[in-house]
Amino acid sequence: MRLALLFLLCATPALAWEFRPDPICTISDDAAEVSVRVTYDPVARDYAIHLTRPGGWPAAAVFALRFVGPNGLTISTDRHQIEGDTLSVYDRGFGNVLNGLQFNHTAIALIGDVAQEIDLLGAADPVAAFRNCPASPSV
Repeated sequence: MRLALLFLLCATPALAWEFRPDPICTISDDAAEVSVRVTYDPVARDYAIHLTRPGGWPAAAVFALRFVGPNGLTISTDRHQIEGDTLSVYDRGFGNVLNGLQFNHTAIALIGDVAQEIDLLGAADPVAAFRNCPASPSV
């Protein structure tokens, strides 16, 4: 019985923040509620955040991210895009986003009447690695 339980636990995918340097610098978390992917593309010289949520996102003029924790802040934009279930924002600077992800415990994606919580537990080290990615400029 214990052996069967061990196999079940090992077969379950680990849901955690991770960093990958190739093919572009990426940090991601594939939680069931919302999948987060932050990238830096050195060719296009831009950052992006992609939030994928089952059921998608409502159309709204403004999208905001509220970071809750010791370095809490709220940032917003009207330059977001929604395609299918994914909301994306592209920009040349992402210092506030990276600070929010690295130094807080929760992010809340706010758009229309949706307030989607994102757990940042375990994000700090992958964000630090992202900041040091060879293809990523210092932010």
